[in-house]
Amino acid sequence: MSKKIRTLIVDDSAVVRQAMVEILSADPNIEIMATAGDPIIAAEKIRHEVPTVIVLDIEMPRMDGITFLQKLMSQHPIPVVICSSLTEKGSETALKALEYGAVEIIEKPKMGVKQFIEESRINICDAVKAASVARFQRNYGHRKPIKALPSVHKAQPKLTADAVLANPKTKSMIRTTEKVVAVGASTGGTEALREFLEVLPHDAPGIVIVQHMPEHFTSGFAKRLDGICRISVKEAEDNDTVLPGRALIAPGNRHLLLKRSGARYYVEVKDGPLVCRHRPSVDVLFRSAARYAGVNAVGVIMTGMGDDGARGMKEMKDAGATTIAQDEATCVVYGMPQEAVKMQAVDAIHPLQNIAAAILKECN
Repeated sequence: MSKKIRTLIVDDSAVVRQAMVEILSADPNIEIMATAGDPIIAAEKIRHEVPTVIVLDIEMPRMDGITFLQKLMSQHPIPVVICSSLTEKGSETALKALEYGAVEIIEKPKMGVKQFIEESRINICDAVKAASVARFQRNYGHRKPIKALPSVHKAQPKLTADAVLANPKTKSMIRTTEKVVAVGASTGGTEALREFLEVLPHDAPGIVIVQHMPEHFTSGFAKRLDGICRISVKEAEDNDTVLPGRALIAPGNRHLLLKRSGARYYVEVKDGPLVCRHRPSVDVLFRSAARYAGVNAVGVIMTGMGDDGARGMKEMKDAGATTIAQDEATCVVYGMPQEAVKMQAVDAIHPLQNIAAAILKECN
């Protein structure tokens, strides 16, 4: 990045502001424009200079972060990264902020374990970089109605990824009647997944999902989707069965693998190092889908920064799976799909609103 990302940090905690300054200043592509103890001070600073990205707390005096975000998006849209604590209430509010136009969620830095500090540094800096290139596409907070797709099935039978799962040496099993859909997304993916899942019929094929998101936020995210979708949506737990009409979302900070035992597909949730700078990693999920589902899998790579998922999607394609990428026009950040296309790992490219129909057609 040739031009530095001018960042405004808004948080009522002086300790958090200082920690964020130290973390972000260490990245040569990021520059701290200013810090502010509340949105009123932040608004005054924005009048004098417009930042590239705002890192925004939620609970603050004089004006809360959600109110400030809504005013900002209606008057002067600027990419916003929400910095939130790992509380149930904080998670729900942060997810609501994504609907209102925030680009990413990061968890507040905690000083302590060396590994946590280093991984937190990577995640925070990457979130700010992703926000700096994000495109605004919607009038946030005002959803357009989405037409549900009809049921298409009368009945259905029941640092690379090497760090977590060794490279598959053999082809997976022969084609069966049951399909499994593996989906990977990052920046902009929370709303993209909502739009994708909301139109699926109740008997859609089983789906496993990796969305880059901090620990504890995925549970609230899954519950929110479960309340608006015709399929059931839940945060994946170890040994959960992959079933038609259900989507399993990788828990934050844990890798998700697809496995198969006889006719049963199930998931494994496990620890491990960051893969492609992420945990969970799309590459890990896709490699496991290549190994255990092969021709019976459909891989989908959606909006996101970086290249996580590109190599895994190539492995899926080589194993006989059908692979789909979201197109550039509908991506908030056209990073992960673009890298998959560059690697010739993609069979088809579709706008977001057409991906569900493409999957149902392939699985019918």
